[in-house]
Amino acid sequence: MRLLSPEWLLLIPVLAVAGWFWRGLKLARPLRVLCLLVVTALLVQPQVRKQSDALDLWVLVDQSESAGDLLGPRISEWETILEKSRRPSDRLHFVDFAGEAVTRGAQIRAGSGTQYAGPRGATRLKSAASYTLAQIPESRASRLLVLTDGFSTEPLDGLAERLREQRVPLDYRLAAQSTVGDWRIAALALPRRVQLREAFLAEVVVLGDRDGKIPVELTRNNQSIGRREVEVINGVGRLRFTDRLGVAGAFHYEARLMAADDAVAGNNAASQWVEVQGGPRVVLATAYENDPLAQALRAQGFEVEAITDLGLLNVGTLTGTKVVVLNNVPAYRLDPRFTKALDFFVNHQGGGLAMVGGKHSFAAGGYFGSPVEPLLPVSMELKQEHRKLAVAMAIVMDRSGSMSMTAPGTSLVKMQLANEGAARGIELLGDSDMACVYAVDSEPHEVSPLVAVGSNRGTLQNAVRRVESTGGGIYVYQGLKRAWAELEKAKVGQRHIILFADAADAEEPGEYKALLEKMSKEKGTVSVIGLGTEKDSDADFLKDVALRGNGRIFFNSDPKELPALFAQETVAVARSAFIEEPIDLKGTPGWMEMASGNLEWLSKVDGYNLSYLRPGATQAAVSGDEYAAPLVAFWQRGAGRVATVSFPLGGDFSATTRSWPGYGGFAQSLARWLMGETVPPGVGLRTALEGSKLRADLFYDESWNQRIAAHAPELVLVQGDDIQAAPAEWERLAPGHYRATVELVPGTYLRGAVKIGDAAFAFGPVNAVTNPEWSFDRKRLDELKSVSARSGGAERVDLSDVWNAPRPPAWKDFQRWLAVALVLVLLLEAWQTRTGWGVGWFKRADKQAPEAVS
Repeated sequence: MRLLSPEWLLLIPVLAVAGWFWRGLKLARPLRVLCLLVVTALLVQPQVRKQSDALDLWVLVDQSESAGDLLGPRISEWETILEKSRRPSDRLHFVDFAGEAVTRGAQIRAGSGTQYAGPRGATRLKSAASYTLAQIPESRASRLLVLTDGFSTEPLDGLAERLREQRVPLDYRLAAQSTVGDWRIAALALPRRVQLREAFLAEVVVLGDRDGKIPVELTRNNQSIGRREVEVINGVGRLRFTDRLGVAGAFHYEARLMAADDAVAGNNAASQWVEVQGGPRVVLATAYENDPLAQALRAQGFEVEAITDLGLLNVGTLTGTKVVVLNNVPAYRLDPRFTKALDFFVNHQGGGLAMVGGKHSFAAGGYFGSPVEPLLPVSMELKQEHRKLAVAMAIVMDRSGSMSMTAPGTSLVKMQLANEGAARGIELLGDSDMACVYAVDSEPHEVSPLVAVGSNRGTLQNAVRRVESTGGGIYVYQGLKRAWAELEKAKVGQRHIILFADAADAEEPGEYKALLEKMSKEKGTVSVIGLGTEKDSDADFLKDVALRGNGRIFFNSDPKELPALFAQETVAVARSAFIEEPIDLKGTPGWMEMASGNLEWLSKVDGYNLSYLRPGATQAAVSGDEYAAPLVAFWQRGAGRVATVSFPLGGDFSATTRSWPGYGGFAQSLARWLMGETVPPGVGLRTALEGSKLRADLFYDESWNQRIAAHAPELVLVQGDDIQAAPAEWERLAPGHYRATVELVPGTYLRGAVKIGDAAFAFGPVNAVTNPEWSFDRKRLDELKSVSARSGGAERVDLSDVWNAPRPPAWKDFQRWLAVALVLVLLLEAWQTRTGWGVGWFKRADKQAPEAVS
C-alpha cells in the first residue's frame, strides 16, 4: 500500500484533537467518528498495488527525414507483429513523432500505415517521450517502445529520471543507419558579421570514410560563385575561399557536395548568413534607372541603395535597413518571401515603409490582398460608384491530373484551392462587370458562359467551386481560344483573361502567338498564374503568353497562396484606378505630425492612385477633386512607421512634381519620419550561434534602468517565411544582463527583435549551419541505450518479446468507493440525529466508561 497525498500526516493531529474534544464534538456517536475517518482516507488517497496481467504499450514511431527510408518499409510489419502478439487485456497506443509528437487516431490501425503531417526535419525523442508520459494513467502498468534509427536531435538529459519516477521502462528497436560510402559536410566556418568591403575567409570541412577528391558547389544568395574540389585525406578535407562584399545587408552562403556515389544525401549541404555592417540606410526598390527620389535623398545626406533589379530583394536586404521605399514597382515582381518579411520588419523590428504612386503601384500593382496591404494607411478597394469602365473577365482553369494532388500542409487538393481563388476573383468584380469560366484539360469545358456578375455572382461562385480534376494535361491554346471567342461578344471597356496553369504541365501551345496578336490589337489582355516556379518545364511558355498578352505573370509553388493571387490580379484589372489628369493638391495640418516645419506644397499633381484613408491614419495632403483622396498619408504600425505618397515622384505623370522646389525638403522630411527615433546609447544586443541553438544577450547600463523598469524587454521571433511572430522567454542573469536561448528549426532561418518601449533592436536572419537531423552523432545513440537501461528497458530485436518483459506494477485506488461510503455514512448519521435511534445506548456507555477504568 502507498499513500499518495501528504495530507495523511493530518491523521495524527486530527485523531488527537478528536479524542481531546470527545465530548465537545459529540464524537461519542460512532457514525461521526466514521465520517471523520472516511474524510481523512479521502485526503490520504491510499492505493494498493495490484499485479495485473494488463499492460499498456506506448509505441513511439520515428517519422523523421533521416529515419523515413529505413523505417518506412518495416513499420507496417513491426506494428502488425505488436498487434498480433499482445494479450487480450493488453492495450496498444501509437505516437508518431519527429519535430513534434502526435497521438495516432483510433481510425488508423496498427499495420495500416500512418498519416503523420508534422515537421520531419528533426528527431525530438525527449519531447515525444515527455508528451507520452503525460498521457499515461498511473492506474495502468505501462512501457514505452521506441522504433527509431537512434539519432535524436536533442539531448535526452533528465529523461531517465522521469521514466524511473513514473515507473515506465523504455525499450527500443533500432533500424541501423548505414553510413558506408558517405561523404558529408561537417562544418561551414564563416564570420557572422563583417564590415563593408572587408575581405573575409571561409572554410568548408568535409568528412568521409574514404579518401578522394569531391566537387563542392559554392553559392551566395542562390547564385553560384564557383565550383571547387576538396581533397579528403585520412577522412578529412578542407576547402578555403575568400570573399568581399560591397553592399550592406545579409547574404546567404551555401556549400553543397556534388559527389555522385554518396550513400546519404541529407548531410551534403551547409549554409550560413553573413551580415555586412553599414550605417542605417534607405533601400529604394524603384522602376526608374535614375530615380529622382534617390538623388534627392542622397543630396540630403541619406545612404540610399537603389535597386531596379527586383530579383535582388530578399530577406537579407532588410538587415541593417531602416527604411524601405516601393517606388512604382508591382507586387508580382517581388519575391513573396520579401513582401511577407516586411510585416515583421515594420511591426517588430521598427523599420519604416513607404509606397509611392504610379501605374504599377497600389491596387494597380497587385498589392491588394498581399502581405503589404494591411501595413498601409490607405485602403485600395475601389468603391463601386468610382468605377469608370466595366470589365469582361474570363477565367481559364487547369483541371489536369496534377490538380488532384493534396496541397502540402492542407487537407485540400490543389483544384479546391484554385476553385476558391476563382470564386474570390468573382467576388471582387463589380455588379456591372461580366465573367465567364472554363475548365481545361485536353479541351475546354464551359463552367459558365459570359454573364453579368450582379445577380449571378452567387451562381458563378458555386459553379467554379464544383470544378474537379479529371486527369490529362492542359491544352492552353484551346482554352485561350474558347475564352476569347466569348469575350469578343462583350461590348465593354476592358476585356481580360486570367489563365491558371501548372507550370510543369501546360501543353499544346498551338497557334497561341497569332491568337494573342489578334487579342492585343482588339485591346484584350492575358495574365497568367503559374502553379510552380520559373524553373519548371513549361514556365518559359507561360511567361511568353503573359508577355504577348500584355499582362502579368505570377509563379507560386504554394497552392495555399492561390486565392490571394486571384484576388490581387482581379483588383489590378477591375478595381484599381490611376487618375490620369492634373488634380489640385491641398495640404492639411496633419503634416505637422510628420515634420517640424511648414511645407510650401505644390499646387497640382499630374496624376494619382485613388485610395481611401484607413481609420486611425493621418493625411498630410488630399486631392482637390470630388474624391478628396489622401495623397500623403501615414501612421504608426507596431514599432515601425508606414507612409504612402499616392502621386508619382518619378517617371510618367511626375513632371510637375519633379519641378517642385520643395521636392528635396519633402523627401527629407518623409525619410526622417520613417527612420524613427534614434535609440539612446547604453544598451546593446549580442547574438551567438551554438550548433542549432541561438543565444541572445541583452546588456544595458544604469541609464536604462528606469526605462527597463517601465517597459520590460520583449523578445519576439519569426521563423522563415512565417508572418506570425512569437514571444521568447528571457532569463535575468545579473543586473543589466538578460539572456534567451532558442532552438533553431533545421532548414530554415530565424529573425528577431528586442523591444523596450519605443526602442527596437533587430537581428537576423540566422540559421543552423548544418542539419543535426543528418549528423548521426554516436553520442545520441549511446545516450538512448543508457536511458533505456537506467529505466529498466532493453533493446527488443524480437518485438513480440516486449509483451513478455517484467510488467511494471500498477496501482488501484479507492477514491470512488470512499466517496460513496462517505455519502452513505453522512445520510445514516443525519437519520440517526433526526430519529435519535441508538444515541442513548452510546451515552450510557460513555458514562460507564470512567467506572470501568477505575
